[in-house]
Amino acid sequence: MEGRGIPRTLGRLREAYGIDVELLSDDGETELFRILAEYRLNDSVYAALQSAAMRKEDEVAFFRVLEQDDGRLELESIEDEDEWETAAEGYDELLFESGGDR
Repeated sequence: MEGRGIPRTLGRLREAYGIDVELLSDDGETELFRILAEYRLNDSVYAALQSAAMRKEDEVAFFRVLEQDDGRLELESIEDEDEWETAAEGYDELLFESGGDR
């Protein structure tokens, strides 16, 4: 994986879905996730999401954001541990720069 760049905040997911997005789990259940951040890092776009249960445990889920040919945005699970770590570090950097908290 190439060297880490500087994460740049995006807002396309919130423009499309608002502050929350409903995701379908592998078992067919839907769960509501808060969109904490969407950001470009190197050549990829990532989303940091958090369900109510995850918030209690101070956990965050990271997804790759893909744009379909019709302009629709799709969230894809990150299977590669190195890429997941890169996405997490990018999110942490965004939090540090903004001085914010989740």
